[in-house]
Amino acid sequence: MKWSRDMEKKIKSIEELQALRDKVRSDVDLRSGEKQMRVVVHMGTCGIATGARDILTQVIEEMQRESIDTVTVRTSGCLGLCDQEPMLTLTDRAGNEYCYGKLDQKRVRKIVKQHIIGNEPVVEYMVTT
Repeated sequence: MKWSRDMEKKIKSIEELQALRDKVRSDVDLRSGEKQMRVVVHMGTCGIATGARDILTQVIEEMQRESIDTVTVRTSGCLGLCDQEPMLTLTDRAGNEYCYGKLDQKRVRKIVKQHIIGNEPVVEYMVTT
């Protein structure tokens, strides 16, 4: 169930209320606590203009679809690499950072499956400076 301010939905049963509560708790849990990995979606003006909001939504949806609860998802500002937006930085438990750029749905899906689940970085999508 997607919820937005411009969409009004009346809750008609205790089950719908519990489902909404569980979804909100899940969304909050993704943004809090220390976990095995951290994903930061860069949401500076250039990132937002190139689709960072959609990338953030997709990262969360992919992790929910795969039942991943070992990753914290956050947002940050611009990294100064506007030509690589939209971008995300993945930090593993050892503190290693992997910056991915020019993201789209296909790339996000592969990063989740190969790097987050498979623990193997997707080298071809990495940003190099």
